[in-house]
Amino acid sequence: MIPFTKAHACGNDFLIVTEEAAAGYDWAELTRRLCARNTGIGADGVEFFAWTGPKSGRLRLHNADGSVAEISGNGTRCAAAWMARQLDLQPGDELRIDTDAGLRVCHVNAINSAGRFSVDITTGMGIPSFAPRRVTLSDGSVIAGAQVSTGNPHFVIVVDNAEFTVAGRYWKTTGAEICTHSDFPGQSNVEFVRIVSAQEIEIRIFERGVGPTTSSGTGSTAAATAAIALGLVKSPLTVVAPGGAQTVTWGGPGKEIELTGPAALIARGEAWVS
Repeated sequence: MIPFTKAHACGNDFLIVTEEAAAGYDWAELTRRLCARNTGIGADGVEFFAWTGPKSGRLRLHNADGSVAEISGNGTRCAAAWMARQLDLQPGDELRIDTDAGLRVCHVNAINSAGRFSVDITTGMGIPSFAPRRVTLSDGSVIAGAQVSTGNPHFVIVVDNAEFTVAGRYWKTTGAEICTHSDFPGQSNVEFVRIVSAQEIEIRIFERGVGPTTSSGTGSTAAATAAIALGLVKSPLTVVAPGGAQTVTWGGPGKEIELTGPAALIARGEAWVS
């Protein structure tokens, strides 16, 4: 039996499993079994967690397909919510979480323990990189976008329509092809961005190792990075995904970008895995 806690951030759901509980298992296979929507618990990924100090921990993320990812912004926030519950934290407290993309510091802004336990957290997401890039699809279409790193790889495309179509193609179809494109040997997350106003964008996300998701923390920061760097919007920026809104604050190149949003604990239990 594997004990787990399930959490979500704007519908982007994760299982939190301690490294101690997962010892001796193949984490990739364990993740695939736990994340299966019909035969497992169901999630976009598993955050394997180990305490490293009184208010600090380490995360190792596996996507739903078992692949390893450097970081999830929403997954990190879900783990921070779990830590806050375990430690009985209060607004103003700070957590330090090591990921494969580096240290992330999470500031607890608010806690709601009435009913489902939820928190509002601001996470320092590191210094993003940005570069314009074009990708040629199998039908010859050339897609202009931006290659962005927020600790993991992203390709961001700005669209001009509410359906998020690109070159007459459905965004999920385009996202699936770009995600596994030969230009990105390690694959790439893909975000489609529609400008709503000077301080709001709407996005759709095709996530590496998962597919379409309701939200993405690193995807929101990547989309914001591209939109701000291109001069289309300004910080602070509201980023609206199907699962809800998050706020991104960025002072520009060379400065750390911050992500603020909610995370809620859904359930805890034990799973049969053998």
